[in-house]
Amino acid sequence: MPKTLLIIGFVWPEPKSSAAGSRMLQLIETFRLAQYNITFASACAKTENAINLEAIGVSQKSIELNSSSFDDFVKALSPDVVMFDRFMTEEQFGWRVTENCPNALKVLDTEDLHCLRRGRQQAYKDASEFDMSYLFNDTAKREIASIYRCDISLIISEVEMEILKSDFKVNESLLYYVPFLLDQISEEETQKIPEFKDRNNFITIGNFLHEPNYNGVLYLKETIWPLIKKEIPNAEIHIYGAYASQKVNQLQNINEGFFVKGFAEDVNEVMQKAKVCLVPVRFGAGLKGKIIDAMVNGIPCVTTKIGAEGMFGGFEVNGFVEDNPEDFAKRAIEMFQNETLWYEKQQNGFKVLNERFNKNDFQKAFLNKIEHLTLSIDNHRLQNFTGAILQHHSHQSTKFMSRWIEEKNK
Repeated sequence: MPKTLLIIGFVWPEPKSSAAGSRMLQLIETFRLAQYNITFASACAKTENAINLEAIGVSQKSIELNSSSFDDFVKALSPDVVMFDRFMTEEQFGWRVTENCPNALKVLDTEDLHCLRRGRQQAYKDASEFDMSYLFNDTAKREIASIYRCDISLIISEVEMEILKSDFKVNESLLYYVPFLLDQISEEETQKIPEFKDRNNFITIGNFLHEPNYNGVLYLKETIWPLIKKEIPNAEIHIYGAYASQKVNQLQNINEGFFVKGFAEDVNEVMQKAKVCLVPVRFGAGLKGKIIDAMVNGIPCVTTKIGAEGMFGGFEVNGFVEDNPEDFAKRAIEMFQNETLWYEKQQNGFKVLNERFNKNDFQKAFLNKIEHLTLSIDNHRLQNFTGAILQHHSHQSTKFMSRWIEEKNK
């Protein structure tokens, strides 16, 4: 009999808008390999960019916050596995899942470590070096508690795995490394990708609801792009991303070759027209979907240490990693003009994709892990007494608050 998976989404998946949306579809595809019946539920309003999940065989359900209607829904569904999309959904619905479906395996997909991203952002604002005092923030207290309350948490970056184990002392039995899960790129496919001579311009892309992306574009506009433009007067950079606000659009300056293009309906199409991808992120966490998209489409990148974090392992970078803006611009110019170097970096990217993010290397092992945990859930939870403590106290306080809000809203 097929097992049932309930995914509680922080938002409805938008694979054309964000890396988070693409990753969610990768996880859905993985569970479908094991013939799970999948329901995706969210309390968030849908946008026009949300994918139609029913078209890929996934049931959709709108749910309410602070409503006992969710209790009736989840009890009737009786899922074998519940996956929370980011720790905020576990805070909102985890106690209800535990109360109504105590035997369901609880999986947290962290997407990235929010506490790490927010700590780095605060350190950037303070013009200070990021250290433990920034990492151990209030978001960390919530996020790590959520990790403990779940049976297993999916971590997208090896760097974040190490931070959780070393800095937060989370037991490795509660963590599981699942990076982006991608199709292998064959040599035949790479040969169909446009050549150096057929490409023009620089490109960057990213959802503008994500603060590191806007900050990166601002950094390009004010600091890096003038250095590039000085050496390549006819150069253009094309800025793509969903949800471009007025403050984003007003950055456009045609005379400076700085074009804000907005939402890209087909990321592969716009990527394959460009020659070099610039990813100057100054704070953030997780893996950068824009670098993955660049590698898939054969574009070398110039990025920062934070942009490259967790991406390359021991492999050669598909471009350069520079934090100094002058060096960043110099490398971008060099790669834009040097065809031999460009092809060398492109090949590095193809190798990274096939050796580090090949879904065939991860999907079966991940499904086996889920199966093992569902069969040994009681023993697994006995090894996580900290989680039991947090579950007990959080369950009581969150339940009280949610019930109070529900009564207040009647």
